[in-house]
Amino acid sequence: MKIYGDRVSGNCLKVKWVADFLGLAYDWIETDVLAGATRTPAFLAMNPAGQVPLAIFDDGRPLAQSNAIILHLAEGSALIPTDAYDRARMLEWMFWEQYSHEPYIAVARFQVRYLGKAVADLEPRLVERGKAALQRLEDALAESPFLVGQGIGLADVALVAYTRVAHEGGFRLDDWPRLRAWIGRVETALGIQS
Repeated sequence: MKIYGDRVSGNCLKVKWVADFLGLAYDWIETDVLAGATRTPAFLAMNPAGQVPLAIFDDGRPLAQSNAIILHLAEGSALIPTDAYDRARMLEWMFWEQYSHEPYIAVARFQVRYLGKAVADLEPRLVERGKAALQRLEDALAESPFLVGQGIGLADVALVAYTRVAHEGGFRLDDWPRLRAWIGRVETALGIQS
């Protein structure tokens, strides 16, 4: 399997972490988004959306979108609950991550860290929604050590990717102690180096 990804992207790291956690063999192909590597004719032929991550499986079939890739990779593993309701809750978190978390936390991080924007100059709505997303996670973690059940799952992988670096977008993680503890648990479970 080949995984095209940019190591600065939490979405790409999700795929790497799941593949590593499951002990899957793959070739990582560093793909610099900021340098336009996803806009070349060769890349667009593999993924017309021009985005990473992109997995090319041994049989040549491509699959894009981080959460789709990690769901496929983890099928049949402990990262996906066997109970149908818990599996649906996992998917609920994964859909929420792409719609109500990543567009605020990751965008703020990108603007501050990679575009050099001052935190004070971020759009107030972006900051407000980012804080609301972090609070949502903080509240959910009052119920269990992981987002769905007592062990790590894909919901945790999907959400830790940008949450663990939210401070790079101006979000003080000290304001959410359960969230900080959860980040530590997920990093430990996945073997992520801080």
